[in-house]
Amino acid sequence: MAALSPGPSAARRDALTTRIRLLVAATIAYNVVEAAVAITAGTVASSAALIGFGLDSVVEVSSAAAVAWQFSARDHAAREARERTTLRIIAVSFFALAVYVTADAARALAGTGEAERSIPGIALAAVSLAVMPFLSAAQRGAGRELGSASAVADSKQTLLCTYLSAVLLVGLILNATLGWSWADPAAALVIAAVAVKEGRDAWKGKGCCAAPPAPVLGSGEASGCCTGRDRPCPGCS
Repeated sequence: MAALSPGPSAARRDALTTRIRLLVAATIAYNVVEAAVAITAGTVASSAALIGFGLDSVVEVSSAAAVAWQFSARDHAAREARERTTLRIIAVSFFALAVYVTADAARALAGTGEAERSIPGIALAAVSLAVMPFLSAAQRGAGRELGSASAVADSKQTLLCTYLSAVLLVGLILNATLGWSWADPAAALVIAAVAVKEGRDAWKGKGCCAAPPAPVLGSGEASGCCTGRDRPCPGCS
């Protein structure tokens, strides 16, 4: 049987927990501003993609708040007990986003509304494209080392924002420079498709950790998480 790492020490777990709390707080603060700017600019420009992006920011806030609630527990066992509920909240948030954005994009493609160009939207997408990868990578690394599928799932929310920023930026630039109004709802549909995929992964508990907390006697599995491959953690599927 291959030797397994005992996982992080109690002191290291506390340090990782503190790091995740700070990253979650930073994510919430940024996304509150992002949501306000995107929804306002999207409403002014009748942009389904911008409104969808703003609503994704709202979803990210709810996701990060759920993780903050989980990690507000001081006891490690209590945090683990909240894992399933946190993942469910993240998943439902993704699905709700996908439904709304799809409906709004379909309305725009049907010709009931044509997006105007939005310079504030382009600027916001560019800033988010620069900021979000760093927040996502930092939280994902801490979550994997700690063995928290919910922290990793929330980091995927933040990473999703990076992808969506790129899609949004392309759609807004095409609309602003070439007058391709269809590019805006098309970008929104991409946002919806990615949201469904990430929602399914969160519901199944995917996004596992790298360091198992403790081995189970007589097996190669860890008691609290997976061992090296991206599979659902036990109890999260």
